This record gives sequence, structure tokens and C-alpha cells, in this order.
Amino acid sequence: VQLQASGGGLVQAGGSLRLSCKASGINFKLYTMDWYRQPPGNQREWVAGITSSGSTNYVDALKGRFTVSRDNVRRMLYLQIDRLKPEDTAVYYCTTQYSGADVWGQGTQVTVSS
Repeated sequence: VQLQASGGGLVQAGGSLRLSCKASGINFKLYTMDWYRQPPGNQREWVAGITSSGSTNYVDALKGRFTVSRDNVRRMLYLQIDRLKPEDTAVYYCTTQYSGADVWGQGTQVTVSS
């Protein structure tokens, strides 16, 4: 099972990014998928999740700016981030649970300049 995140970069505050996560080795459509992030010097934190049926959940503080979605045909997970803020600077990870174990992608760096 592999998860490969991409789409990060350096953006100005107020801009937008769409992060992507490509899944392989699993029957993607069956799995709940999550996004986490790890700001510099801080612990990894949960950001958003989407179930196999497409139900979404978000950290309350990020609702309205973050949108998680999935394309089961392409085995892709997405995170749209709008109105980016400097405090969104972090490494963003996609993850799922497979056979009782957490599987993590390698992360993609998002840096927001003020």
C-alpha cells in the first residue's frame, strides 16, 4: 500500500492550493481517508477526513476554507485549501488505516508567506 501526496508549494497569504494524494495497492473506494498536517515545531494534527461513502469531517477551525474530496475511479484524494494563512504552513500528509495499521504518505510541504 502506498500513498503519495503532492501539490504543496510556496504561496502568498490569501491564495489557494489543491493537494493531491495518489493511492495504490488498496481498493481505494472502500477506505476512509484523512489529511493531517504538521506545522514546524509542532505535533502532527488531524485536518479533515472523508469516508468511503463521501461523508466529510473537518477540524472546526478550518471549516469553510478546507475541502476534502475523492475520486474513487482515479484513486485520488484531494484537499482544497482556500484563503491560505501563514499558520497553514505545514507538511501535509494523507493517511488511511489498512489491515489495522496506519499508512502514511510522504507528505507535501505547504508554505504560506505573509
